[in-house]
Amino acid sequence: MKHARKLASLLLALIMVFALATTAFAAENTTISAPEGSTRTYDVYQIFTGDLHEGVLSNIKWGKNGNGTEGTAVDQTTLDALAAVNGKSNTEKLTEIQKYVDLTSEKIGMVSNGSPLTVPTGYYLIKDNGPVGDGEAYSLYVVEIVGPTTISPKVGTTTSDKKVKDTNDSAANSTTDWQDSADYDIGDAVPFKLSATIAQDYANYTHGYKLTFHDKEDTGLTFNKDSVKVYVDGVLITTGYEVVTEGLTDGCTFEVRFANLKAITSVHAGSVISVEYTSTLNNQAVIGSTGNKNTSHVSYTNNPNDEQAGENGETPDDVVIVFTYKTIVNKVTKNPAYDASKDTGKTGTDSDGNKEFIPLKGAGFTLYKKNASGEYVAVGEELKGADMTTFTWSGLDDGDYKLVETTTPDGYNTIADIEFTITAGHVDGDSPYLNTLSGNATSGTATFTAVVNDGSLSTDVVNNSGTQLPSTGGIGTTIFYILGSILVVGAIVLLVTKKRMSASDK
Repeated sequence: MKHARKLASLLLALIMVFALATTAFAAENTTISAPEGSTRTYDVYQIFTGDLHEGVLSNIKWGKNGNGTEGTAVDQTTLDALAAVNGKSNTEKLTEIQKYVDLTSEKIGMVSNGSPLTVPTGYYLIKDNGPVGDGEAYSLYVVEIVGPTTISPKVGTTTSDKKVKDTNDSAANSTTDWQDSADYDIGDAVPFKLSATIAQDYANYTHGYKLTFHDKEDTGLTFNKDSVKVYVDGVLITTGYEVVTEGLTDGCTFEVRFANLKAITSVHAGSVISVEYTSTLNNQAVIGSTGNKNTSHVSYTNNPNDEQAGENGETPDDVVIVFTYKTIVNKVTKNPAYDASKDTGKTGTDSDGNKEFIPLKGAGFTLYKKNASGEYVAVGEELKGADMTTFTWSGLDDGDYKLVETTTPDGYNTIADIEFTITAGHVDGDSPYLNTLSGNATSGTATFTAVVNDGSLSTDVVNNSGTQLPSTGGIGTTIFYILGSILVVGAIVLLVTKKRMSASDK
Protein backbone atom coordinates (compact mmCIF):
# COMPACT_ATOMS: atom_id res chain seq x y z
CA MET A 1 0.00 0.00 0.00
CA LYS A 2 2.88 2.31 0.89
CA HIS A 3 4.54 1.68 -2.50
CA ALA A 4 1.21 2.21 -4.24
CA ARG A 5 0.83 5.65 -2.65
CA LYS A 6 4.34 6.65 -3.77
CA LEU A 7 3.64 5.50 -7.33
CA ALA A 8 0.38 7.45 -7.44
CA SER A 9 2.16 10.57 -6.16
CA LEU A 10 4.83 10.15 -8.82
CA LEU A 11 2.27 9.77 -11.59
CA LEU A 12 0.39 12.86 -10.35
CA ALA A 13 3.64 14.86 -10.33
CA LEU A 14 4.44 13.75 -13.90
CA ILE A 15 0.97 14.76 -15.05
CA MET A 16 1.39 18.22 -13.48
CA VAL A 17 4.83 18.67 -15.06
CA PHE A 18 3.49 17.65 -18.48
CA ALA A 19 0.62 20.08 -18.08
CA LEU A 20 2.97 22.90 -17.08
CA ALA A 21 5.27 22.09 -20.01
CA THR A 22 2.34 22.15 -22.41
CA THR A 23 1.19 25.52 -21.08
CA ALA A 24 4.70 26.95 -21.37
CA PHE A 25 5.05 25.70 -24.96
CA ALA A 26 1.72 27.29 -25.93
CA ALA A 27 2.81 30.59 -24.41
CA GLU A 28 6.24 30.61 -26.06
CA ASN A 29 5.28 29.54 -29.58
CA THR A 30 2.93 31.10 -32.08
CA THR A 31 2.10 31.12 -35.79
CA ILE A 32 2.58 33.57 -38.65
CA SER A 33 0.10 33.16 -41.52
CA ALA A 34 -0.29 34.63 -44.99
CA PRO A 35 -3.52 36.43 -45.93
CA GLU A 36 -6.24 34.07 -47.11
CA GLY A 37 -6.26 33.75 -50.88
CA SER A 38 -2.89 35.47 -51.27
CA THR A 39 -0.57 34.28 -54.06
CA ARG A 40 2.48 35.87 -52.47
CA THR A 41 5.16 34.27 -50.32
CA TYR A 42 6.92 35.93 -47.39
CA ASP A 43 10.37 35.39 -45.89
CA VAL A 44 10.51 35.61 -42.10
CA TYR A 45 13.57 36.93 -40.22
CA GLN A 46 13.87 36.60 -36.43
CA ILE A 47 15.42 39.70 -34.84
CA PHE A 48 14.63 39.02 -31.13
CA THR A 49 12.88 36.41 -29.03
CA GLY A 50 11.21 37.02 -25.69
CA ASP A 51 8.22 36.54 -23.45
CA LEU A 52 5.07 38.15 -24.80
CA HIS A 53 2.37 39.55 -22.53
CA GLU A 54 -0.36 41.90 -23.76
CA GLY A 55 1.77 43.16 -26.65
CA VAL A 56 4.85 43.78 -24.51
CA LEU A 57 8.02 41.73 -25.03
CA SER A 58 10.22 41.03 -22.01
CA ASN A 59 13.35 38.99 -21.37
CA ILE A 60 14.43 39.96 -24.88
CA LYS A 61 17.26 37.94 -26.51
CA TRP A 62 18.91 38.09 -29.93
CA GLY A 63 17.21 35.89 -32.51
CA LYS A 64 18.59 33.85 -35.39
CA ASN A 65 18.77 36.79 -37.80
CA GLY A 66 19.70 39.53 -35.34
CA ASN A 67 23.05 41.25 -35.41
CA GLY A 68 23.92 40.05 -31.90
CA THR A 69 24.80 36.59 -30.65
CA GLU A 70 21.74 34.33 -30.84
CA GLY A 71 20.25 33.59 -27.43
CA THR A 72 22.08 36.35 -25.56
CA ALA A 73 20.31 39.27 -23.90
CA VAL A 74 19.83 42.43 -25.93
CA ASP A 75 21.56 45.43 -24.42
CA GLN A 76 19.43 48.29 -23.08
CA THR A 77 21.00 50.82 -25.47
CA THR A 78 19.61 48.91 -28.43
CA LEU A 79 16.20 48.62 -26.83
CA ASP A 80 16.10 52.34 -26.00
CA ALA A 81 17.03 53.25 -29.58
CA LEU A 82 14.19 51.14 -30.91
CA ALA A 83 11.71 52.49 -28.37
CA ALA A 84 12.63 56.03 -29.41
CA VAL A 85 11.17 55.62 -32.92
CA ASN A 86 7.70 54.65 -31.65
CA GLY A 87 5.18 57.11 -33.05
CA LYS A 88 7.25 57.88 -36.14
CA SER A 89 6.48 56.86 -39.74
CA ASN A 90 7.01 53.29 -40.90
CA THR A 91 9.94 54.30 -43.06
CA GLU A 92 11.59 56.11 -40.15
CA LYS A 93 11.04 53.05 -37.94
CA LEU A 94 12.59 50.77 -40.58
CA THR A 95 15.66 52.96 -40.85
CA GLU A 96 16.38 52.19 -37.19
CA ILE A 97 15.15 48.58 -37.14
CA GLN A 98 17.28 47.50 -40.11
CA LYS A 99 20.40 48.28 -38.09
CA TYR A 100 19.71 45.21 -35.99
CA VAL A 101 18.75 42.56 -38.57
CA ASP A 102 20.95 40.64 -41.00
CA LEU A 103 18.92 40.08 -44.18
CA THR A 104 21.84 38.23 -45.77
CA SER A 105 21.58 35.45 -43.19
CA GLU A 106 19.45 32.34 -43.67
CA LYS A 107 15.83 33.23 -42.87
CA ILE A 108 14.06 31.39 -40.11
CA GLY A 109 11.28 30.32 -42.47
CA MET A 110 8.74 31.16 -45.16
CA VAL A 111 4.98 31.77 -45.12
CA SER A 112 2.43 31.35 -47.90
CA ASN A 113 -1.32 30.87 -48.21
CA GLY A 114 -2.24 27.68 -46.36
CA SER A 115 1.31 27.19 -45.07
CA PRO A 116 1.76 29.10 -41.78
CA LEU A 117 5.02 29.16 -39.85
CA THR A 118 5.33 28.25 -36.16
CA VAL A 119 7.91 30.37 -34.33
CA PRO A 120 8.75 31.46 -30.79
CA THR A 121 7.17 34.72 -29.69
CA GLY A 122 9.46 37.61 -30.48
CA TYR A 123 10.27 40.43 -32.87
CA TYR A 124 10.25 39.56 -36.60
CA LEU A 125 10.83 41.22 -39.97
CA ILE A 126 8.68 39.88 -42.80
CA LYS A 127 9.82 40.35 -46.40
CA ASP A 128 7.39 40.28 -49.35
CA ASN A 129 8.62 38.01 -52.18
CA GLY A 130 5.70 38.53 -54.60
CA PRO A 131 4.83 37.57 -57.26
CA VAL A 132 3.81 41.14 -58.07
CA GLY A 133 1.11 41.66 -60.70
CA ASP A 134 0.71 44.48 -63.21
CA GLY A 135 0.41 47.82 -61.43
CA GLU A 136 1.24 46.28 -58.05
CA ALA A 137 4.24 46.73 -55.76
CA TYR A 138 6.13 44.92 -53.04
CA SER A 139 5.13 45.86 -49.53
CA LEU A 140 7.40 47.71 -47.18
CA TYR A 141 9.07 45.33 -44.75
CA VAL A 142 6.59 44.33 -42.05
CA VAL A 143 8.08 44.28 -38.53
CA GLU A 144 5.89 42.96 -35.73
CA ILE A 145 6.00 41.70 -32.18
CA VAL A 146 4.62 38.28 -32.91
CA GLY A 147 1.83 36.54 -31.15
CA PRO A 148 -0.61 34.71 -33.46
CA THR A 149 -0.22 36.90 -36.58
CA THR A 150 -1.73 37.13 -40.05
CA ILE A 151 0.40 39.26 -42.33
CA SER A 152 -1.37 42.43 -43.48
CA PRO A 153 0.93 44.00 -46.07
CA LYS A 154 0.09 47.56 -47.07
CA VAL A 155 0.83 48.01 -50.75
CA GLY A 156 -0.21 50.59 -53.30
CA THR A 157 -1.32 50.22 -56.89
CA THR A 158 0.01 52.29 -59.78
CA THR A 159 -2.32 52.69 -62.74
CA SER A 160 -1.93 54.16 -66.22
CA ASP A 161 -4.25 55.24 -69.01
CA LYS A 162 -4.09 56.26 -72.68
CA LYS A 163 -6.65 58.50 -74.43
CA VAL A 164 -7.27 60.41 -77.66
CA LYS A 165 -9.60 63.26 -78.64
CA ASP A 166 -11.86 63.25 -81.70
CA THR A 167 -12.83 66.25 -83.86
CA ASN A 168 -15.32 66.72 -86.70
CA ASP A 169 -13.80 69.50 -88.82
CA SER A 170 -17.17 70.27 -90.43
CA ALA A 171 -18.85 71.28 -87.19
CA ALA A 172 -18.01 74.04 -84.73
CA ASN A 173 -17.07 73.07 -81.14
CA SER A 174 -17.11 69.38 -82.04
CA THR A 175 -13.97 68.17 -80.22
CA THR A 176 -14.78 65.38 -77.78
CA ASP A 177 -13.42 64.71 -74.33
CA TRP A 178 -10.62 62.14 -73.93
CA GLN A 179 -11.71 58.71 -75.22
CA ASP A 180 -10.37 55.46 -76.72
CA SER A 181 -10.90 55.99 -80.47
CA ALA A 182 -11.11 58.74 -83.05
CA ASP A 183 -11.03 59.40 -86.79
CA TYR A 184 -8.95 61.99 -88.64
CA ASP A 185 -7.82 63.16 -92.07
CA ILE A 186 -4.32 62.30 -93.20
CA GLY A 187 -2.21 65.32 -92.34
CA ASP A 188 -4.10 66.12 -89.14
CA ALA A 189 -2.31 66.49 -85.80
CA VAL A 190 -3.99 64.00 -83.46
CA PRO A 191 -4.06 64.88 -79.72
CA PHE A 192 -3.13 62.11 -77.27
CA LYS A 193 -2.88 61.89 -73.48
CA LEU A 194 -0.94 59.52 -71.22
CA SER A 195 -1.56 59.43 -67.49
CA ALA A 196 -0.33 57.59 -64.42
CA THR A 197 -1.82 57.60 -60.92
CA ILE A 198 0.80 57.32 -58.17
CA ALA A 199 0.43 54.50 -55.62
CA GLN A 200 -1.04 55.03 -52.15
CA ASP A 201 2.20 53.90 -50.47
CA TYR A 202 4.31 56.52 -52.28
CA ALA A 203 5.56 57.94 -48.96
CA ASN A 204 7.33 54.63 -48.24
CA TYR A 205 9.74 55.15 -51.14
CA THR A 206 12.47 57.03 -49.29
CA HIS A 207 15.21 55.86 -51.68
CA GLY A 208 13.63 57.49 -54.74
CA TYR A 209 10.88 56.74 -57.24
CA LYS A 210 11.43 56.31 -60.96
CA LEU A 211 8.61 56.51 -63.49
CA THR A 212 8.65 56.12 -67.27
CA PHE A 213 5.89 56.43 -69.86
CA HIS A 214 6.45 54.04 -72.78
CA ASP A 215 4.59 54.89 -76.01
CA LYS A 216 4.54 52.84 -79.22
CA GLU A 217 2.85 54.16 -82.36
CA ASP A 218 1.99 52.41 -85.62
CA THR A 219 3.82 53.66 -88.72
CA GLY A 220 0.75 55.67 -89.73
CA LEU A 221 1.43 58.10 -86.89
CA THR A 222 4.37 60.51 -86.68
CA PHE A 223 5.27 61.71 -83.16
CA ASN A 224 5.67 65.47 -82.72
CA LYS A 225 8.33 65.74 -80.00
CA ASP A 226 7.99 69.51 -79.60
CA SER A 227 4.30 69.15 -78.72
CA VAL A 228 4.92 67.35 -75.39
CA LYS A 229 3.49 68.95 -72.26
CA VAL A 230 3.67 67.39 -68.79
CA TYR A 231 1.31 68.03 -65.88
CA VAL A 232 1.16 67.10 -62.19
CA ASP A 233 -2.44 67.12 -61.00
CA GLY A 234 -3.34 69.42 -63.88
CA VAL A 235 -0.50 71.92 -63.29
CA LEU A 236 2.06 72.30 -66.10
CA ILE A 237 5.66 71.46 -65.22
CA THR A 238 8.73 72.00 -67.40
CA THR A 239 11.50 70.22 -65.47
CA GLY A 240 12.10 66.89 -63.76
CA TYR A 241 11.67 64.74 -66.87
CA GLU A 242 13.15 64.06 -70.31
CA VAL A 243 11.60 63.03 -73.64
CA VAL A 244 13.65 60.26 -75.29
CA THR A 245 13.25 59.17 -78.92
CA GLU A 246 16.64 57.59 -79.69
CA GLY A 247 18.41 54.48 -78.47
CA LEU A 248 15.21 52.77 -77.37
CA THR A 249 15.43 48.97 -77.39
CA ASP A 250 11.85 48.03 -76.50
CA GLY A 251 10.24 49.01 -79.81
CA CYS A 252 8.75 52.20 -78.41
CA THR A 253 8.41 55.39 -80.43
CA PHE A 254 9.31 57.57 -77.45
CA GLU A 255 9.56 57.58 -73.66
CA VAL A 256 9.00 60.27 -71.05
CA ARG A 257 11.31 59.53 -68.13
CA PHE A 258 11.25 60.80 -64.55
CA ALA A 259 14.56 59.90 -62.91
CA ASN A 260 13.14 60.60 -59.45
CA LEU A 261 9.61 61.82 -58.84
CA LYS A 262 10.64 62.63 -55.27
CA ALA A 263 12.50 65.63 -56.69
CA ILE A 264 9.15 67.10 -57.79
CA THR A 265 7.74 68.30 -54.48
CA SER A 266 4.15 68.60 -55.74
CA VAL A 267 3.90 64.83 -56.33
CA HIS A 268 2.24 62.82 -53.58
CA ALA A 269 0.29 59.58 -53.14
CA GLY A 270 -2.62 59.61 -55.57
CA SER A 271 -1.12 62.32 -57.81
CA VAL A 272 -1.90 62.07 -61.51
CA ILE A 273 1.06 62.59 -63.83
CA SER A 274 -0.12 63.29 -67.39
CA VAL A 275 1.61 63.75 -70.73
CA GLU A 276 -0.19 65.46 -73.60
CA TYR A 277 1.18 65.55 -77.15
CA THR A 278 0.22 65.26 -80.81
CA SER A 279 1.14 62.86 -83.59
CA THR A 280 0.43 63.48 -87.26
CA LEU A 281 -1.61 60.94 -89.23
CA ASN A 282 0.70 60.39 -92.20
CA ASN A 283 0.52 58.87 -95.69
CA GLN A 284 1.30 55.39 -94.34
CA ALA A 285 -1.92 55.38 -92.32
CA VAL A 286 -4.00 52.22 -92.56
CA ILE A 287 -7.45 52.85 -94.02
CA GLY A 288 -10.43 51.10 -92.45
CA SER A 289 -11.21 49.02 -89.38
CA THR A 290 -7.65 47.91 -88.60
CA GLY A 291 -6.92 51.51 -87.79
CA ASN A 292 -3.72 53.07 -86.51
CA LYS A 293 -2.89 51.94 -82.98
CA ASN A 294 -1.13 53.85 -80.24
CA THR A 295 -0.09 51.68 -77.27
CA SER A 296 1.34 52.74 -73.92
CA HIS A 297 2.25 51.52 -70.44
CA VAL A 298 4.15 52.81 -67.42
CA SER A 299 7.14 51.31 -65.64
CA TYR A 300 7.82 52.38 -62.06
CA THR A 301 9.71 51.67 -58.88
CA ASN A 302 7.79 48.91 -57.12
CA ASN A 303 9.91 48.00 -54.10
CA PRO A 304 10.16 50.55 -51.28
CA ASN A 305 12.87 48.43 -49.67
CA ASP A 306 15.22 48.70 -52.66
CA GLU A 307 17.94 51.26 -52.01
CA GLN A 308 18.74 51.36 -55.73
CA ALA A 309 15.14 52.45 -56.53
CA GLY A 310 14.97 50.10 -59.51
CA GLU A 311 12.19 50.41 -62.05
CA ASN A 312 10.73 46.90 -61.98
CA GLY A 313 6.95 47.35 -61.99
CA GLU A 314 4.78 47.72 -65.09
CA THR A 315 1.16 48.56 -65.79
CA PRO A 316 -0.75 46.70 -68.53
CA ASP A 317 -0.68 48.00 -72.10
CA ASP A 318 -3.48 50.38 -73.01
CA VAL A 319 -4.46 50.90 -76.67
CA VAL A 320 -6.25 53.68 -78.52
CA ILE A 321 -7.01 53.65 -82.26
CA VAL A 322 -7.23 56.36 -84.92
CA PHE A 323 -9.35 55.51 -87.98
CA THR A 324 -9.44 57.08 -91.43
CA TYR A 325 -11.46 56.36 -94.58
CA LYS A 326 -11.50 56.69 -98.37
CA THR A 327 -14.01 57.72 -101.03
CA ILE A 328 -14.01 56.05 -104.48
CA VAL A 329 -15.79 57.58 -107.48
CA ASN A 330 -16.27 55.51 -110.63
CA LYS A 331 -16.93 57.63 -113.75
CA VAL A 332 -19.43 55.90 -116.06
CA THR A 333 -21.87 56.60 -118.88
CA LYS A 334 -24.79 54.73 -120.39
CA ASN A 335 -23.85 51.89 -122.73
CA PRO A 336 -25.65 52.33 -126.07
CA ALA A 337 -25.42 48.59 -126.65
CA TYR A 338 -27.32 47.78 -123.48
CA ASP A 339 -30.91 46.56 -124.09
CA ALA A 340 -33.06 47.01 -120.99
CA SER A 341 -35.69 44.65 -122.39
CA LYS A 342 -33.14 41.86 -122.31
CA ASP A 343 -32.31 42.52 -118.63
CA THR A 344 -35.32 40.78 -117.15
CA GLY A 345 -33.73 40.43 -113.72
CA LYS A 346 -32.73 44.09 -113.62
CA THR A 347 -29.15 43.07 -112.88
CA GLY A 348 -27.54 45.87 -114.88
CA THR A 349 -26.41 43.40 -117.55
CA ASP A 350 -28.59 42.24 -120.46
CA SER A 351 -28.73 38.71 -121.84
CA ASP A 352 -26.10 39.59 -124.46
CA GLY A 353 -23.65 40.50 -121.72
CA ASN A 354 -23.87 44.24 -122.24
CA LYS A 355 -23.65 46.28 -119.04
CA GLU A 356 -25.97 49.23 -118.54
CA PHE A 357 -23.08 51.53 -117.67
CA ILE A 358 -19.51 51.50 -118.93
CA PRO A 359 -16.39 53.41 -117.76
CA LEU A 360 -15.93 56.90 -119.18
CA LYS A 361 -12.51 58.50 -119.66
CA GLY A 362 -11.59 62.16 -119.78
CA ALA A 363 -13.12 63.50 -116.55
CA GLY A 364 -11.46 65.34 -113.67
CA PHE A 365 -12.77 65.84 -110.13
CA THR A 366 -11.95 68.07 -107.18
CA LEU A 367 -13.10 67.10 -103.67
CA TYR A 368 -13.89 69.80 -101.13
CA LYS A 369 -14.45 69.51 -97.38
CA LYS A 370 -16.59 71.86 -95.33
CA ASN A 371 -14.78 73.52 -92.42
CA ALA A 372 -16.24 74.69 -89.12
CA SER A 373 -17.03 78.08 -90.69
CA GLY A 374 -19.19 76.46 -93.34
CA GLU A 375 -16.71 77.05 -96.18
CA TYR A 376 -15.64 74.32 -98.60
CA VAL A 377 -11.87 73.86 -98.89
CA ALA A 378 -10.23 71.71 -101.57
CA VAL A 379 -8.84 68.35 -100.47
CA GLY A 380 -5.68 68.43 -102.55
CA GLU A 381 -5.56 69.13 -106.27
CA GLU A 382 -7.87 68.04 -109.09
CA LEU A 383 -7.70 64.33 -109.87
CA LYS A 384 -7.61 63.78 -113.63
CA GLY A 385 -5.91 61.75 -116.30
CA ALA A 386 -6.60 60.91 -119.92
CA ASP A 387 -7.34 57.28 -119.10
CA MET A 388 -8.68 57.65 -115.55
CA THR A 389 -12.12 56.26 -114.82
CA THR A 390 -11.73 55.64 -111.07
CA PHE A 391 -10.91 58.45 -108.65
CA THR A 392 -9.86 57.72 -105.03
CA TRP A 393 -9.36 60.10 -102.09
CA SER A 394 -7.71 58.25 -99.17
CA GLY A 395 -7.31 59.41 -95.58
CA LEU A 396 -10.63 61.15 -95.00
CA ASP A 397 -12.26 61.95 -91.67
CA ASP A 398 -15.99 61.98 -91.06
CA GLY A 399 -17.64 65.27 -92.04
CA ASP A 400 -19.31 67.10 -94.95
CA TYR A 401 -17.86 67.01 -98.47
CA LYS A 402 -18.60 68.30 -101.98
CA LEU A 403 -17.58 66.55 -105.21
CA VAL A 404 -17.16 68.87 -108.22
CA GLU A 405 -16.54 67.72 -111.81
CA THR A 406 -13.89 70.26 -112.77
CA THR A 407 -13.08 68.64 -116.13
CA THR A 408 -15.89 67.23 -118.25
CA PRO A 409 -15.33 64.67 -121.02
CA ASP A 410 -15.85 66.09 -124.52
CA GLY A 411 -19.38 65.66 -125.73
CA TYR A 412 -20.83 65.11 -122.24
CA ASN A 413 -22.78 67.25 -119.83
CA THR A 414 -21.12 68.39 -116.57
CA ILE A 415 -22.73 66.73 -113.54
CA ALA A 416 -24.32 68.75 -110.77
CA ASP A 417 -22.14 69.10 -107.67
CA ILE A 418 -22.60 66.23 -105.20
CA GLU A 419 -22.67 67.15 -101.51
CA PHE A 420 -22.40 64.22 -99.12
CA THR A 421 -21.64 63.36 -95.49
CA ILE A 422 -19.30 60.66 -94.16
CA THR A 423 -20.51 59.25 -90.85
CA ALA A 424 -18.63 56.67 -88.75
CA GLY A 425 -19.28 54.93 -85.45
CA HIS A 426 -16.42 53.59 -83.31
CA VAL A 427 -16.86 51.83 -79.99
CA ASP A 428 -14.65 52.69 -76.99
CA GLY A 429 -13.39 50.32 -74.31
CA ASP A 430 -10.41 48.06 -73.65
CA SER A 431 -10.49 46.97 -77.32
CA PRO A 432 -11.90 49.89 -79.35
CA TYR A 433 -13.16 49.11 -82.86
CA LEU A 434 -14.85 50.62 -85.92
CA ASN A 435 -18.52 49.73 -85.83
CA THR A 436 -20.31 51.52 -88.71
CA LEU A 437 -19.50 53.59 -91.80
CA SER A 438 -21.87 55.33 -94.21
CA GLY A 439 -22.06 58.02 -96.87
CA ASN A 440 -25.19 60.04 -97.52
CA ALA A 441 -25.65 62.40 -100.51
CA THR A 442 -27.54 65.56 -99.57
CA SER A 443 -27.48 67.09 -103.07
CA GLY A 444 -26.64 65.83 -106.55
CA THR A 445 -26.98 62.20 -107.54
CA ALA A 446 -24.86 59.54 -105.81
CA THR A 447 -25.49 56.33 -103.89
CA PHE A 448 -22.59 55.26 -101.66
CA THR A 449 -21.72 51.67 -100.79
CA ALA A 450 -19.79 51.35 -97.50
CA VAL A 451 -17.32 48.61 -96.54
CA VAL A 452 -16.30 48.90 -92.89
CA ASN A 453 -13.33 46.56 -93.17
CA ASP A 454 -11.42 48.61 -95.75
CA GLY A 455 -13.01 51.92 -94.75
CA SER A 456 -14.32 52.63 -98.23
CA LEU A 457 -17.31 54.58 -99.56
CA SER A 458 -17.78 54.04 -103.30
CA THR A 459 -20.26 55.37 -105.84
CA ASP A 460 -20.81 55.53 -109.60
CA VAL A 461 -21.15 58.98 -111.13
CA VAL A 462 -22.97 59.02 -114.48
CA ASN A 463 -22.22 61.46 -117.29
CA ASN A 464 -24.80 61.85 -120.04
CA SER A 465 -23.76 62.79 -123.57
CA GLY A 466 -24.73 66.14 -125.05
CA THR A 467 -27.88 66.40 -127.23
CA GLN A 468 -27.66 66.81 -131.05
CA LEU A 469 -30.30 69.44 -131.83
CA PRO A 470 -32.38 69.27 -135.09
CA SER A 471 -31.42 71.43 -138.15
CA THR A 472 -33.64 72.50 -141.21
CA GLY A 473 -30.72 72.94 -143.65
CA GLY A 474 -29.78 76.08 -145.78
CA ILE A 475 -28.70 77.41 -149.22
CA GLY A 476 -25.31 75.88 -148.80
CA THR A 477 -21.83 77.41 -148.88
CA THR A 478 -21.01 77.40 -152.62
CA ILE A 479 -22.82 80.68 -153.33
CA PHE A 480 -20.74 82.37 -150.63
CA TYR A 481 -17.48 81.18 -152.22
CA ILE A 482 -18.59 82.57 -155.68
CA LEU A 483 -19.66 85.93 -154.31
CA GLY A 484 -16.46 86.24 -152.40
CA SER A 485 -14.39 85.58 -155.51
CA ILE A 486 -16.29 88.22 -157.55
CA LEU A 487 -15.72 90.82 -154.86
CA VAL A 488 -12.00 90.11 -154.75
CA VAL A 489 -11.66 90.41 -158.59
CA GLY A 490 -13.67 93.66 -158.59
CA ALA A 491 -11.43 95.14 -155.93
CA ILE A 492 -8.31 94.35 -157.97
CA VAL A 493 -9.76 95.90 -161.16
CA LEU A 494 -10.73 99.04 -159.27
CA LEU A 495 -7.27 99.37 -157.81
CA VAL A 496 -5.52 99.04 -161.24
CA THR A 497 -7.88 101.56 -162.88
CA LYS A 498 -7.23 104.08 -160.14
CA LYS A 499 -3.48 103.80 -160.53
CA ARG A 500 -3.70 104.40 -164.37
CA MET A 501 -5.85 107.49 -163.92
CA SER A 502 -3.37 108.88 -161.45
CA ALA A 503 -0.49 108.31 -163.95
CA SER A 504 -2.34 110.09 -166.88
CA ASP A 505 -2.94 113.20 -164.77
CA LYS A 506 0.78 113.83 -164.39
